[in-house]
Amino acid sequence: MKKLLLLVFITFSPFAFQALQAQNFPEMDSSPMDLVMARPDKKSAPFARVIYSRPQKKGRDIFGDLVPYGEVWRTGANEATELTIYTALKFGNTVLKPGTYTLYTIPDEENWTIIINSDTNVWGAFSYKKEKDVARITVPCEQAAAPIETLSMIFKTESTGTILMIGWDDHYVEIPFKKV
Repeated sequence: MKKLLLLVFITFSPFAFQALQAQNFPEMDSSPMDLVMARPDKKSAPFARVIYSRPQKKGRDIFGDLVPYGEVWRTGANEATELTIYTALKFGNTVLKPGTYTLYTIPDEENWTIIINSDTNVWGAFSYKKEKDVARITVPCEQAAAPIETLSMIFKTESTGTILMIGWDDHYVEIPFKKV
């Protein structure tokens, strides 16, 4: 009888219920979030960070189709890409103060417009407001040496600042940020 009561107790205890609930863990996002840091080396304090979601090509035509030319793009998937500046950096002719911004882009066949916007914590580019732009520059769009399956970003740090490289499909751009 004691064994039966113990079995009933274990079966209906809150811990058993939680274990059953854990089996219904939601599916992972198909465009997982990633983070890149700009710093001279791993021991140094960062001077910039980007948080973005990484969509995959999956055999699709990307630029000009999935990502239309001439339209504001969130530069990733899901939430708009977030740029945090930890120390003042020059972006084009504008000095960006430390803080968090949204990084939008307008891809085109030969050039991309890179937009730093003050409106943060937004989904996609659906609520993009040009009047919240802090700065814009245009950079050339280059042909990648090999196809890039998943949207990728990385900082290439130099003595004069850092370059944010964004690549996907058969394209990439380099976005310069200079030390002030």
